[in-house]
Amino acid sequence: MNVRILVADASHTGYAERICELMYISAQERGTGIAKRSPEYIVEKMISRKAIIALHGDRVVGFSYIETWSHKAFVANSGLVVDHEYRHLGIGAKIKKSIFNLSREKYPDAKIFGITTGAAVMKINYKLGYRPVPFSELTQDEAFWEGCQGCRNYDILLRNNKKMCLCTGMMYDPAEHKSRRSAAARPAAAVPEKVTAHATAVSTKTVIIRIKEQPEKTGTLIKA
Repeated sequence: MNVRILVADASHTGYAERICELMYISAQERGTGIAKRSPEYIVEKMISRKAIIALHGDRVVGFSYIETWSHKAFVANSGLVVDHEYRHLGIGAKIKKSIFNLSREKYPDAKIFGITTGAAVMKINYKLGYRPVPFSELTQDEAFWEGCQGCRNYDILLRNNKKMCLCTGMMYDPAEHKSRRSAAARPAAAVPEKVTAHATAVSTKTVIIRIKEQPEKTGTLIKA
């Protein structure tokens, strides 16, 4: 199956209505909300090249788009959807990775976040370097939270003063990953040769002692 994963542009605007239908169907199936967007909104994302589209021939089978909040300090990868007939083929993961990379390219210093109830999305986010965070660490831009109004659980969010809901907040902070890379790149402290030799000898002796003291075991190896 040849499914193309592309940065959406003006040539894809004819798919906007079908994408909105897929988002609605997905929200109904999951019982939770994807922020309801109009075809005009989707078209704007395509024209500005802030979206990823998956095509099988002339059929749209997946989509996701970028939103910016708090003066571009936060970026959300929103509206991830895959046509029901094309699920479990890895298309969602490819779209997620592509929209993440597009976000990093356009907004390299922004924190990338999302809220989701989907276990598959959470798994993908972990692989990309996201971590779970409380809602207090996400954008406090009211316009973002207003986008949750189309969700059937919006009243739960309001009752908790927008501090928690059924969704899990997840975030990728580029500053955190930059500091980790810097720490990993630092050279290890030099150890005097005599100390190293002594440590090696002690370590070897300890291992030999443990091996001699361990009783012989028999049994069957069970692979996890």
